[in-house]
Amino acid sequence: MALHFFNSYSREIEEFQPRDPAQRKISIYTCGPTVYSRAHIGNFRAYIFEDLLQRHLELRGYKVHRVMNITDVDDKTIRGTREAKIPLSKFTAQFKEAFFEDIETLRIKRADDFPAATDQRYIDKMIEMIAALISRGLAYQADDKSVYFRINKFPDYGKLAHFDLTQLQSTGRVKHDEYDKEHIGDFALWKAWDEEDGDIGWESPWGRGRPGWHIECSAMSTALLSDQIDIHCGGVDNIFPHHEAEIAQSEGVTGKKFVRYWLHCAHLLVDGQKMSKSLGNFYTLPNLLEKGYTGREIRYALMRVHYRAPLNFTWEGMEEARQALARINEWLVRLREAAAKNIDKGKNKTQPGSLFEEALDDDLNISAALGFLFESIRETNRTMDRNKLDASSARAWLNWWERVNNVLDLETENEVVLSAEVAQLAKDRENARREKNWKQSDELRDRISALGWEVRDTNDGQKLTPRMGSG
Repeated sequence: MALHFFNSYSREIEEFQPRDPAQRKISIYTCGPTVYSRAHIGNFRAYIFEDLLQRHLELRGYKVHRVMNITDVDDKTIRGTREAKIPLSKFTAQFKEAFFEDIETLRIKRADDFPAATDQRYIDKMIEMIAALISRGLAYQADDKSVYFRINKFPDYGKLAHFDLTQLQSTGRVKHDEYDKEHIGDFALWKAWDEEDGDIGWESPWGRGRPGWHIECSAMSTALLSDQIDIHCGGVDNIFPHHEAEIAQSEGVTGKKFVRYWLHCAHLLVDGQKMSKSLGNFYTLPNLLEKGYTGREIRYALMRVHYRAPLNFTWEGMEEARQALARINEWLVRLREAAAKNIDKGKNKTQPGSLFEEALDDDLNISAALGFLFESIRETNRTMDRNKLDASSARAWLNWWERVNNVLDLETENEVVLSAEVAQLAKDRENARREKNWKQSDELRDRISALGWEVRDTNDGQKLTPRMGSG
């Protein structure tokens, strides 16, 4: 089955055709964090969707080169460094470090490159691109000494966001929004230095200043991935003006189609509302870890809803994630026990299908993919309950799971070791069952459960697995 994605530019599901089908190389650019504060779970919903995309492409045999930028100079980072009264590099370093800690916790694969906007080589690239845009009549320096992109000279401006430019209104967010620019929608490529910038700035042909947010991504993506890229990702809030501006800048310089496929992730809500500090529903990863949830539980909770559908984060949903992973854990324990028996009597050979991969081929339909996973768990558990799953079939399912887990990355990493107390209680319970002391057996089960372990009685004796929250 061919891969299909919803392209935000055409607003249609399209068959995926990479630029280099023979080499099976894919270039992906993803908008990363602005490091003025710690990233929140809404940010990570998008980063996990992008991680799922990369892993599935790799499962299908593509070689992915992914770039994720780090915005370490903009209005927010400058305001933060001014308030903290420390250098910009020191202010942003703490949030860069926190970001890398968080993606490690959430098992998000690292991009091949994490370019920072303040790196001099990218500043040089930005200046080069702005000069090219001015020479083509697509940009101009206004009375306030800033350089703006002239949107009226780029006929395709607005096609990604699908809106009429005549509807643009003043944002009130940019000083001199009305009279310094030729058109209300013209956006800054180079912002002239002012006193609030302090010691932050770079020399340019247009005077001391700093780049606009949009040109940063155009420079970094083209510098690392060439003039044309296969896939560009981000949240729906990036569509306008950020991604719209990226298209205009990049194509204005190169004259080539900038991106083949635009993929955008829907918003994350909390209890049906927009996440906001004022509402008290603003969560970072440490906030969830402090409540006892693990990185993989959070990963599952943020992954399980299709990327184009809004994800409603709730604590009930976190418990559901915990229970779902517990089911996977228990299933894997049973499969490994069945596979280790080395008994092939031809009782009931069952083999995995390809519906998991095919669901993800269909615009990363994770809901359908997980549905197939849990239906497979139900069916194989029923077969094992009847003691009819043959060892070769169990091994086939484990091999299939390895492929699935390369995409989902949900398996417990560390081998679980029983504490001395739990081990002794388990031994006492075995003795109680041997003596048919069912009351004592139930009491010991409750004590073991209180210490965080599930007890399952099988034909081969009792099996202990950790309740979710412990892996």
